[in-house]
Amino acid sequence: MAGVSQPKPKPNAGEPPKEGIAAFLNPAEMHKLGRLLLLSRNKVEGTLAGAHRSPLRGPSSEFADHKSYGIGDETKHIDWRVFARTDKYFIKRYEDETNLRVYLVLDRSASMNYASEGGATKYHFACRLAAAIGYVIVKARDSIGLYLHGQKVDVRMDAGNSFQHLHNLLKHVQNHPPEGGADLAAVLHEIASSVRRGALVVVLSDLLGDEEEIIKGLAHLRKQKHDVILFQTLDPAELDLNLSKPCELHDLETGENLPVNPRVLAEEYHRVFGEFLQHYKKACAGMNIDYRVVPTNQELESFVRVYLSERRRLSR
Repeated sequence: MAGVSQPKPKPNAGEPPKEGIAAFLNPAEMHKLGRLLLLSRNKVEGTLAGAHRSPLRGPSSEFADHKSYGIGDETKHIDWRVFARTDKYFIKRYEDETNLRVYLVLDRSASMNYASEGGATKYHFACRLAAAIGYVIVKARDSIGLYLHGQKVDVRMDAGNSFQHLHNLLKHVQNHPPEGGADLAAVLHEIASSVRRGALVVVLSDLLGDEEEIIKGLAHLRKQKHDVILFQTLDPAELDLNLSKPCELHDLETGENLPVNPRVLAEEYHRVFGEFLQHYKKACAGMNIDYRVVPTNQELESFVRVYLSERRRLSR
């Protein structure tokens, strides 16, 4: 969808510009978000005690099963009762509760700079959603990382679980406004090849690109055992084509202009755009990927709260 981006609001006179977390979330939103929890639907690997079931075996939490004693195993974990019955050495194994690694994949291509009149750009809303997810993650002592990209990965940050880490992550997001094209598919393949298994990958993008290639990238993530959430961030005008008069649309990525009459195009536009959304919805359902269309005119905290509540039910 082409359009004209809106200028950023200017800070009040005498006030320093807000940075990091404060640039995207206000104190009331952070207070409400701090009571939420994002769960993975996969077993995850980690190093901190948390709320997520781990595939690793450790010396704490719930008993899982036994394995034969081998070189390097600690004798303190030998189950002597089993030895008394079988005259063989077995080690107790446990399912540990562990922390989650989450990677935000944020699209900063020029098309994300679109906003219909009076609204926030898709990029600004996606940044606020990323900040909200990051805040929930760090508050729960889980880890958050970043892949900020256009045609390539511009900023990569490994997962960290401190508020200072999240603050620095969001400062990078602030310092890289939308520009140029996007190659989300290549970025997804890069992540699938470089991030070890068991992570949760949250993709925030308008998905305006080669649909089949993007779906292949998502499939690569799932093949590598990553849990995936896909937030397709769109402006209300893109969803409804709520333009009433003939106008000229400007492509933010190619620079091309196209004169259009919205009334003439409306029926065909809704058909084509509906098929576009349905294609992603069907593909994601087949890969067990959480897919949500996220209009930029909705209240952020309410959307996050409802979504995480739904996901929590699915994670049980």
